[in-house]
Amino acid sequence: MTTEHHLAAPPSGGAAPRQERPPGRRRSARKAPDPKAARRRSLRYRLDTKYSPYGFISPFFLFFAAFGLFPLLFTGWAALHRSRLHAPTDMEWAGLHNFTRLLQDEFFWNSLKNTFLIGMISTVPQLLMALGLAHLLNYKLRASNFWRVALLTPYATSVAAATLVFALLYGRDYGMINWALGLVGIDNIDWQTGDWVSKFAVSTIVIWRWTGYNTLIYLAAMQAVPSDLYESAAIDGASRWKQFIYVTIPSLRPTILFTVVVSTIGAMQLFGEPLLFGSGADGGPSHQFQTIGLYMYQIGWFNYNLGRASAIAWMMFLILILIGLINWALTKWVNRASGIGKGASS
Repeated sequence: MTTEHHLAAPPSGGAAPRQERPPGRRRSARKAPDPKAARRRSLRYRLDTKYSPYGFISPFFLFFAAFGLFPLLFTGWAALHRSRLHAPTDMEWAGLHNFTRLLQDEFFWNSLKNTFLIGMISTVPQLLMALGLAHLLNYKLRASNFWRVALLTPYATSVAAATLVFALLYGRDYGMINWALGLVGIDNIDWQTGDWVSKFAVSTIVIWRWTGYNTLIYLAAMQAVPSDLYESAAIDGASRWKQFIYVTIPSLRPTILFTVVVSTIGAMQLFGEPLLFGSGADGGPSHQFQTIGLYMYQIGWFNYNLGRASAIAWMMFLILILIGLINWALTKWVNRASGIGKGASS
């Protein structure tokens, strides 16, 4: 049995009851847009889109101006004056006297020669080893990620910690390297007082720290070489060695040039390794491994001659500019030899 429910009809002659709209659905009265507020919002939008990018990049330029540009300009101004470190604001105009005296200083030329020799001894084996290791890692190896991280570990190691460990290894009486040489009948070598042996010891620290870093740079460049070149060379019967010589090396010319320039700049700025290896700014008893960075440190912080130290800093800066110009000329020559830009000219 079903029960029907009928809605009661409104009384005759009466109007139907008005349904109330829920409070949340009531329409609010819309105000006419204010043209002044619209113009202000439009102006703020235009200013935001125009000047916000400059605000985002401004921290870099502010820090560069405070810690890069200002020290460079102040050093150049101090290089033209006679100034002492304990009274840097008491300057006496000297013109180019600090530079002319520097060119006549035998210790400056000795430090420049040592910097060049240590840079050569450390850069050439370092880049050759990095190139070979990158070639090995370019092929499929087990635990390849582990080897890549292991190669980058020396770069992440503190300069002070690495140099102190190497100083213990190269100890004259109890060093492990002299102990190993004694097993084959070679007498103990005084690595910190010899001429070439001290340069070699400092260079090994640089090689150990930077080989893995350059290896990863070469590895990234090798992985960008098209695989079609290797497949074509393999079809022609080229071995892996010939593929490395005739395919990999020509493809890495710009990268090799980049690492050479960066390593040369790093050699010019070599400071921590020789300082801690020799336990002083002299670079050995006869200044045999005193770099130009150590010589600047000695003149400025031990002799308190701020003017001459500033002149040395600007000489380093000019040498780095010269290296940059050589890099630009070599890059242009490599691009011309590789045929880059011929398609556009033809």
